[in-house]
Amino acid sequence: MADRHKYWGTVSPMPAPMIAGQAQQLEAMGLEGVFAPQVYGPPWIPLAVAAGATERMKLASGIALAFARSPFETAVAAMDMDLISNGRFVLGLGSSVRSWSEGFFGMPYGKPVEHLREVIEIVRLVVQKGHTGELKRYDGKYHHHDFSEYQSLREPVRTDIPVWIAGLRQPLLKLGAEVADGIIGHPIWSIEWATTKVMDDIKAGLERGGRKRSDLEFNVWLFVAPNNDRKQAIHDAKATVAFYGGIEQYEPFFAAHGFGKEAKLLQEGVKHGDYTTVTHLVPDDMAQTFVVCGTPDEVKKRVDKIWEVADSATLMPPAYALAPEQLMGYAMSIAQLFYA
Repeated sequence: MADRHKYWGTVSPMPAPMIAGQAQQLEAMGLEGVFAPQVYGPPWIPLAVAAGATERMKLASGIALAFARSPFETAVAAMDMDLISNGRFVLGLGSSVRSWSEGFFGMPYGKPVEHLREVIEIVRLVVQKGHTGELKRYDGKYHHHDFSEYQSLREPVRTDIPVWIAGLRQPLLKLGAEVADGIIGHPIWSIEWATTKVMDDIKAGLERGGRKRSDLEFNVWLFVAPNNDRKQAIHDAKATVAFYGGIEQYEPFFAAHGFGKEAKLLQEGVKHGDYTTVTHLVPDDMAQTFVVCGTPDEVKKRVDKIWEVADSATLMPPAYALAPEQLMGYAMSIAQLFYA
C-alpha cells in the first residue's frame, strides 16, 4: 500500500486491457486516484476504461483542454464520467497554450483567465441546474447558449462534481484558489517553484475568494527519473524538457529559472524540426531543474520536500521520446520507491 501521503497515477490511450490492468494495479497499490491527460484527444476514453476496471480510486481529467470544446459538452461529459464511475470523477481543466487552441483545434483562446472563469461558470450551471428546468440562456463574453429546448436525460449522480484547475504561473493559480475545488500543478514545475513561488499566488487567490486553505486540494505534479545511473536519468529527462522549452508561451517560466536563453534556442530549433532534434540543447543543470533526476534515494529525498505544501502528488516519468521499455522501467521504479 502507498504510504500516508496521497499519490495519484496516470493512464493514457492504449489497448483497453492494458488500461484496465494498469488502473487495477494502481488501485491495489493504494493510490488515491488516476488522471488521464489530454494531449490532443479527449481524456474521457481512457478514464471510462479505468472506471470500469476499478472500484475505489478517483478518476480525473488531468487535464481536459477547457477551450477545445463547448463548455456544455464538457459539462455533460463530466456528468457521464461521474455516472460511469459511480461518483468518483474529478473535472480537471486547463487553458493549454494559444497555438494549440487556435491552431490545432481552431477554437478561440482569448484572455485565458477570464475565459476559463466563464467555462467553469457554465459547466457548474449545467451540472447543478440542467435537470431542474431552470436553464434558459447564458450570454457571456466567449460563449452564448440557448437552453430553451434542452431536456435533461437524467439527474446527475452529483450536482457538485469537483473542478480542479491546472496552472503554470500566477494568474491561473490565483483563479484556481479563488473559484475551484483544487489546483493541479504543472508537471514541468521545479520542486523549488512548487514549494515557494506558487504559495503566495494560492494564498492571494484564497483571500480574494474568501476561502480557507482547507477548501482547496493542491495536487503537485512532478516529472521524476529515479535511476541508479544518474547520467542516464539526466539524459532521459532532456527530451521532456525540450518539449516544453520549445513552446514560446512557456518562455517567461523558463526565464524565471534562469534558462531564458536556452528556451529561445529550443524554440528556434523546434521551428526547423521537432523537440527530439534539439534535446542536445538542454544542459544537464536544466534537465535536473525540471525533472527530478538521480539515484532512488536522491529522488525520494528531493520529492519529499513537496509535502511541506502539497495535499497530494502525481509522479510521472519524463515520458517524451522514451522507448516503451524505458517508460515501463521508470514507472516500476516510481511505484517501488513511493507506493510499495
